[in-house]
Amino acid sequence: MTLARYSLIASAVLALAACGEKKEDPSAEAAAPAAAPAAPAAADNVIKIGHASPLTGNIAHLGKDNENGVRLAIEELNAENVEIGGKKVKFEMISEDDQADPKTATTVAQRFVDAKVVGVIGHLNSGTTIPASKLYSDAGIPQISPSATAVTYTAQGFKTAFRVIANDSSQGGALGSFAADNLKAKKVAIIDDRTAYGQGLADEFEKAAKAKGVTVVGREFTTNQATDFMAILTTIKGKKPDVIFYGGMDAQAGPMAQQIKKLGIAAKLMGGDGFQTGEFIKLAGDNAEGQFASQPGAPKDKMPGFADFDKKYKAKFNTDIQIYAPFTYDATRVMVEAMKKAGSSEPAKYLPELAKIEYSGVTGPIKFDDKGDIVGGSVTVYQVKGGKWETVATVGGAAAAPAAPAAAAAAAPAEAKKEEKKQ
Repeated sequence: MTLARYSLIASAVLALAACGEKKEDPSAEAAAPAAAPAAPAAADNVIKIGHASPLTGNIAHLGKDNENGVRLAIEELNAENVEIGGKKVKFEMISEDDQADPKTATTVAQRFVDAKVVGVIGHLNSGTTIPASKLYSDAGIPQISPSATAVTYTAQGFKTAFRVIANDSSQGGALGSFAADNLKAKKVAIIDDRTAYGQGLADEFEKAAKAKGVTVVGREFTTNQATDFMAILTTIKGKKPDVIFYGGMDAQAGPMAQQIKKLGIAAKLMGGDGFQTGEFIKLAGDNAEGQFASQPGAPKDKMPGFADFDKKYKAKFNTDIQIYAPFTYDATRVMVEAMKKAGSSEPAKYLPELAKIEYSGVTGPIKFDDKGDIVGGSVTVYQVKGGKWETVATVGGAAAAPAAPAAAAAAAPAEAKKEEKKQ
């Protein structure tokens, strides 16, 4: 047994004893042969980065996707023999299951603080990201969310809070305008799951749709555990909407699409990134055909590094990317890039570098505004065609693809809305 391998194992044992339920990253040992062959990594040179998302429950597939993105980045960084402050370092992911539950998320956040992680990638949901962010702020630990889109997250004024995707003001605004301008909707019904994400996105959609002269004929809500929407949809059916907007995740949107068809409702189903997944198509079956959903970011085929990332991801995990893995990968690398620029992994020292970072990621250019939101984040609208999500239009974004002619009208109001908000 080499000294390097002994040190890695000893570090993992100590970390496990200190943190109780936390899950150690098996990739640390897996990456050992490629890491620092000439200079064994001392325990002091192991840099712990936390990751949190739901790893159990009905959206565990999304949480695992996020975890995989962080894991891939950390394995590559370890293989690159990264030096920070003139010392070779190794990165270790400490991954936690927040169960998509706000209370569990704060428990997870406290574990990260106690474990002295130097940064956190996560959480997945806005409802978990927002309460956890207070603990990270109090501890001075930088947090980059790859997927929480609620405006509130970065509006709290925490200097430690960042995100690498467009927020719900952009996404909801784009979808509301798209419904009016592209789908020519006159009447819409809105359902949300009462989570910070679902309700926040639905609110932004409603504001944008009303601004376009669209009538909201019903506003209903459910939960993020429900699967039976027949009562809600029966009420909505009588109001004959052109579009039903759902603010929530694929675990609900899939059965909802089935039940919309079962009741003979002619309206299109539309939503945000929570159900722009392969899992939605799987759950909805043939009823997914023709439905719309958006995702922050440029279309995958327009992301500068997506093709290579996709190849690496499939080779390592033998599965398709769900949604956010490229964003967690970028978030991890952005965090480490700030450490390299600061010459330190101490949060207080690299936080200023993170705030002013300019980085070219696989998802596109990453730079943060004074709130921690990505500058120039784009939103792409997709439709299910032939059993696959196909790009329909892209709104905003520094590296976004040119919008389709029909979408051009939708882009202007969304961008105007963003500028108004900045003032």
